[in-house]
Amino acid sequence: MRRSLETSRVAAPLLLPALALALTLALGAGGVGPSGPVWSQGATAQTPKTKSGPADKSAQKPAPPLPQVHYGTKGLPRPVLDMREALLAAIEAGDIEELRHAWDLNEAKPDLGADSKGDPVAHWKRLSGDGEGREVLAALSLVLDAGHVVLRSGPDLENNQVYVWPYFAEWPLDKLTPKQEVELLRLVPPAAVREMKAKGRYTHWRLVIGADGTWLALRKGN
Repeated sequence: MRRSLETSRVAAPLLLPALALALTLALGAGGVGPSGPVWSQGATAQTPKTKSGPADKSAQKPAPPLPQVHYGTKGLPRPVLDMREALLAAIEAGDIEELRHAWDLNEAKPDLGADSKGDPVAHWKRLSGDGEGREVLAALSLVLDAGHVVLRSGPDLENNQVYVWPYFAEWPLDKLTPKQEVELLRLVPPAAVREMKAKGRYTHWRLVIGADGTWLALRKGN
């Protein structure tokens, strides 16, 4: 009996660290932290890595599909066509002042960019290299000739689509085909293309019109 007690006293100090180690490993295997799994506590969820290799790629979310590119006017709603015609009228007249008519058709005025102040025509003339707004009209002409994409925006099921020219504004520049590269080079010079690719986004002129014909934006930048 005394021999058994002595054996227990000797084994106890060795058993306690082993139990502590086993408990630590059990908690670690579950990835449990103070507020849930460790890999879900950051800003974005990540698949945990194991000792046997990297994260399971099959668990990663697939990339969203690229938007369909449309050319020409086929499929455009009548209100969008009407606004497009109003913009083209100013281009054909070669007079930036004619864009004021399309501007006045909107109760909510289009987004012209963060640097827009006061009168829109004066703003376009400031941006235009010729000082008369004709460079802006030329850019708008090329943008309207480019392909566009249709996006959904807002809860209105009957009128939640917006039409964006050119499609590069909503397209990953690292996914361009050679044909698309040519289309982009029609809008901007090669140096500008390289700069946009380095930034990872299109920053030239873009035009946005809502399905109800509302002119939503004509701006440079993001």
